Amino acid sequence: MDLNAASMFVATVRAGSLSAGAAALGIPLATLSRRIRQLESDLRVQLLERSARGIKLTEPGTRLYDHAAKGLELLRDGEAAIRSDQLELRGRLRISMPPTFEPWWNILSGFQKKYPGIHLKVHVTERRMDLVQDGIDVALRVGKIIDESFIARRLLTFRHVLVASPSLIGRLGLPASAAQLKAFPCATWAPNSSWPANWMLGNEQIELDPVLSTNDYSHLRRCAEAGEVVTELPEFLARTALGDGRLQELLPDFPFPTATLYLLYLSHRNPSSIVRAYLDYCSSEAMASVSEMQ
Repeated sequence: MDLNAASMFVATVRAGSLSAGAAALGIPLATLSRRIRQLESDLRVQLLERSARGIKLTEPGTRLYDHAAKGLELLRDGEAAIRSDQLELRGRLRISMPPTFEPWWNILSGFQKKYPGIHLKVHVTERRMDLVQDGIDVALRVGKIIDESFIARRLLTFRHVLVASPSLIGRLGLPASAAQLKAFPCATWAPNSSWPANWMLGNEQIELDPVLSTNDYSHLRRCAEAGEVVTELPEFLARTALGDGRLQELLPDFPFPTATLYLLYLSHRNPSSIVRAYLDYCSSEAMASVSEMQ
């Protein structure tokens, strides 16, 4: 049965005539009459008795009207409930983010305070997750996005900084050039054993023989604060230690390349109100919070 035609049938009965039903629905009288006749043909019964004085329900028409009217009311109640949920932003949001991305936890906390009806499911991983297979609504990513199946909303750019503790600098001195770093104990970030051990500082690429390689920036920061190594840190992870003197920036005239932070979601999927709220919140709050690292 054509549900649209059934809806037109109910509206016509309530209006009292075909012409009044067409006016209420905002469609031509001929269109309404044709759709109801097609509905009668599909059901193989006469639903309405038509006369110059209007319409009258047949017995089958009465039965259909009773059931269809109740069904349409239930559908409208369901639609209203969904729209209410969207307005109040109640539901679940599944996101992924890189590890040791400390500022984002503050952003997520602020997001949930603003939208307490949203329950977050956060997957922390450096693996580039498959948004479909892993069931992720929005992923936080650093670096170039080349997959056309994603929409990437650019948030901001940042740099890594080269840091060491005052105690290490007191023992070994300050490097005057990037090449002199080879004489220092260096620790690098690497997601796997095949990741190249080098730094791009300014226009110079320095190949290193690091005393430590790890995929944990928090551990690199602890080693640097302990005076054990020179290392690279994202600005937002080094900011506090640089501010209170636990770390010192090295070779500021030889900066690391910039990195770009994106929020990714699937291009073929119309974002829900919850996803749109998260994207908009991050675009505003992330700029205010994370940009302090620049």
